[in-house]
Amino acid sequence: MNDAPHSKLSLRLWLRLLSCSTVIEKRIRQRLIDEFDTTLPRFDVLATLNRAPEGMTMGELTTALLVSGGNVTTVVSRLIEDEYVERVANPTDRRSITVRLTKRGAIDFRAMADAHEAWIESYLADLGDADIEALLDGLNRVRASVERNKP
Repeated sequence: MNDAPHSKLSLRLWLRLLSCSTVIEKRIRQRLIDEFDTTLPRFDVLATLNRAPEGMTMGELTTALLVSGGNVTTVVSRLIEDEYVERVANPTDRRSITVRLTKRGAIDFRAMADAHEAWIESYLADLGDADIEALLDGLNRVRASVERNKP
C-alpha cells in the first residue's frame, strides 16, 4: 500500500477533510446548545423530518440518518415530550407508526435551520464562489473514487 502513487498525499487529504469536518461539527454542536438549547442529533432528526412533511416510519428515519434504531428512538421520544414531533398511527396498519413534525417543531426548526445556514456561511466566508465550486467538484470526485473502491 505504501507504494501507491500518492499515498502520503491521500492520507494528508483524508486527515484534512476529517479535521475540517470535526472543527465545523464541534462549533455547530456548541452553537445549537448555546442558542437553541438543543443537540446536533435532535437537529438532524428535525431536518430529516422537515424534508418529509408526510412523516416517516422509525425505520425510514433510522435509515435516512444512518444511525441505530435505539439512538433514533431516544431522540424522537424526547422530541415528542417537547412537542416538536408527533406519532401518527397508520390507519391501514396499526402496527406502523409515522413520526412527523408538529407545527411548533416546524416553526422552531426553521429558526434553527436559518441560523445553521448563517453559521456555515460565516465559517466559509473567506472562500469565493470559484473556491467553493472547485472544492465541490473535487469532493464529488473523492466520493466517486470511494464508491468505486468499496472493500
